[in-house]
Amino acid sequence: MPTIDADTHVIETERTWDFMEPADQKYRPVIVTPRGESEKEYWMADGALWGAARFSGRDYKELSRLAGRNMDAPREAREMDDIQLRLKHMDELEVDVQVLYPSIFITAGATRPEADVAICRGYNRWLDHIWSQSANRLPWVCMPPLLSMPDALDELRWSKDHGAVGVFMRCVEGPRLLHDPYFFPLYEEAQRLNMPITVHIANSNQGMTGLLSQHSRSGTFWGLRLALVGSFHSLVLNGVPDRFPQLRFGFIEGAAQWIPYALNDLQRRMPGLGGGMTADVLRANRIYVTCQTDDDIAYLMDHAGEGNFLIGTDYGHNDQSSELEALRNLRSGGRITPHRYQQITYDNPKAFYGL
Repeated sequence: MPTIDADTHVIETERTWDFMEPADQKYRPVIVTPRGESEKEYWMADGALWGAARFSGRDYKELSRLAGRNMDAPREAREMDDIQLRLKHMDELEVDVQVLYPSIFITAGATRPEADVAICRGYNRWLDHIWSQSANRLPWVCMPPLLSMPDALDELRWSKDHGAVGVFMRCVEGPRLLHDPYFFPLYEEAQRLNMPITVHIANSNQGMTGLLSQHSRSGTFWGLRLALVGSFHSLVLNGVPDRFPQLRFGFIEGAAQWIPYALNDLQRRMPGLGGGMTADVLRANRIYVTCQTDDDIAYLMDHAGEGNFLIGTDYGHNDQSSELEALRNLRSGGRITPHRYQQITYDNPKAFYGL
């Protein structure tokens, strides 16, 4: 049975932006080293720092040893300099399909519509270039320029025809939460195109991320992982899945242990708001969640249903989510049945992404 890695990444480089249109090159992101930081390099775009671009001298093998899980993907495969090497490494990991997510957009976004359109459009053209050389093994999620909704809808339509299988959204999009009616045209078009909304741990509210990064060592936990839980809660509580009855939603890279807590809170909260909630919230709302190998997956599937869990390796990154052999480790760990393994690694991601 084929296996689908539901969450992997590309690492953008200067070459990524060669796919921006000539007239858009004035908005091209560049790599800078802030004063006083000799090793860290950051992307700068639209007049602001967007996050880490590279870390000189980072030893992926040593990080893997310290973490106790493999994060050591070849640089040329992470950065898509060698697409065939990426496919060869997938074969070694016993993975048939990787769904590609961005890296640069996780903690920032443009503040001007014209810059947002130019950068997102260039990124999407790069991903089309990658997908077109992969024999359909590297589908991707498109990056909509949400500061210009007409252009965002155009990008969805173009991307759908060029290998995209989902729509990337951050848990907080600038000043807006995901249940904001501003996004309803996007949800309507994604539903029409049969493209799921993929809510990845990410946050482009610069006031929030700036506060957390300056004053807390756990800033990414507050601003990304807890924000993912909040975005799930607000979408369900505000009835967004009911409004778009064919649209699928995914909550990506935040593990899954939070689901019982969030569901219990919704169950207790709903009666006070004059409503009720079905016990099978994930299935009823077409919601999918990526798990990690150290989640209590058997309990979660018993508690929240079997048909809505995926797994990703976070290929290309080197953080708490990264585990290149997650699919293989899940199979060999003996913690779930072969039937449930097939659901998590094939049946569910195939249904979610419409593969």
